[in-house]
Amino acid sequence: MAEISSTISCQTALLINRKGIITHVIVGDRHGIFIPDLENFRRGAFRLKGLRCIRTSLGENKGITSEDLTDLALLRLDAMMVIEVKDHLPRRFHLAHLLPPGSHGEKWQIETFRQVVDLPPRFDIFIRDLEQEIERVCHLKALKGAEERAILVHAGPHGETYANRCLDELQRLAETANIQVVDKIYQRVAKFNPAHLIGKGKLKQILVSGLYLGVSMIVFDQNLSPRQANNIAKLMDLKVIDRTQLILDIFARHAKTRGGKIQVELAQLRYTLPRLVGKGTAMSRLMGGIGGKGPGETKLEVDRRRIKQRITSLEKALKGLEKQRSQIRKKRTRDRMPVFSIIGYTNAGKSTLLNRLTKSNVLVRDELFATLDPSTKALYLDDQKVLLSDTVGFITNMPPDIKTAFKATLEELEDSAAFIHVLDASSPFIREEIAATEEILRELDLSEVPRITVLNKMDLLDERARKRISKISAVRVSAKSGQGIDELRDRIKEFVSLNRDLDRADIKIPRLNFA
Repeated sequence: MAEISSTISCQTALLINRKGIITHVIVGDRHGIFIPDLENFRRGAFRLKGLRCIRTSLGENKGITSEDLTDLALLRLDAMMVIEVKDHLPRRFHLAHLLPPGSHGEKWQIETFRQVVDLPPRFDIFIRDLEQEIERVCHLKALKGAEERAILVHAGPHGETYANRCLDELQRLAETANIQVVDKIYQRVAKFNPAHLIGKGKLKQILVSGLYLGVSMIVFDQNLSPRQANNIAKLMDLKVIDRTQLILDIFARHAKTRGGKIQVELAQLRYTLPRLVGKGTAMSRLMGGIGGKGPGETKLEVDRRRIKQRITSLEKALKGLEKQRSQIRKKRTRDRMPVFSIIGYTNAGKSTLLNRLTKSNVLVRDELFATLDPSTKALYLDDQKVLLSDTVGFITNMPPDIKTAFKATLEELEDSAAFIHVLDASSPFIREEIAATEEILRELDLSEVPRITVLNKMDLLDERARKRISKISAVRVSAKSGQGIDELRDRIKEFVSLNRDLDRADIKIPRLNFA
């Protein structure tokens, strides 16, 4: 290798597997080499690639470089060896290998040898022991019951306060999907990188950190374009998903009815179709496991034509469901039963409120998007029967694929006599959550529907928090304890009584007032 590199004045390299077989011969230039795509080689959580790289170094490019160490970590190579070449002869040998996570903060070890005979004689045994130790340490770090360990990444032009709020919400989404969050990273960027969302250097730092934190996936708060998702996935052996995939995964977990499952699969296939440009492990890193629930990996690997056919089939099935729901809504209109839709930000306590008002037993969980399939229950107000409909929660930057797929569900809001807008009084971001709900209603052309505003979870507030929401005009309740429920029933009764014979256009809409 030293002789050839000197003769052609270019760096050369070999990739060798654990059986001693040369898998790649690489010829670079005087300044470096380019390691090709290794996606067809062994991979797995906490495992190394099973390949070592040996390259030559000419002139001033001596020893292990930062690029070598980045490749070592990102590609999970068994080892990186650099041979210093001078006058057609090898002068020194530099060997770098990874260390188990938590090795006094060190990520790798670099050793220098004068002669080739000084190199470790049974490096194959050493590297197998190292891999077992990496796997052991990473498994010890994993929380019991968590399916994945992840780093969350938020990038954007906004300040740290906004970024922390977004990362906190992303963490709640991740925990709902049974992901253990081990780190949250914020990168302020004025303009997104079209190829990798953020700078490639920063991205590599994040990915190297992920290796030493024992994570199996990176979750981006921003939605990745097909190009960005595939470029990032090619850089490493970690799964990459974005906010939309995470929400789709949660929806798939919570969908119980046929309609809900159809809508989730339709949303996921529409999201996936333009991203079917990867193959092999690159595709599995985008779609397998968490972030790939619903249709499943097998369906996601079929060709574009079959996916389009499946989308057409699901759209037809959805139209049939829309027709059934339309007939149900017409019957309600004939029977003059007013419908109050309970809307609001996800996890605001809508289902708990429905249970408290109607004495029903709708599933309640302290997690985001616990309610996916709408539930409609009867509420008896003296001589008047009204229907309360629980709806899917809203969220900031709700993915368009979800809004499109759940159009049939959201259409039920159009026939509501009024909305019961539930706010989480304990949320420090209540104003942002109100703004997100208002934005979605505007997009659905439903901002003119009358509403009764409800501040829920009042039992969780201290004096400072009560002061923070004192200027919000709303019925204050605790759906959990029953506080304020009688007042809310009276408000609903009053609304029905006053507007029984009025057309919606004649109804004045109460607005939220802030000082």
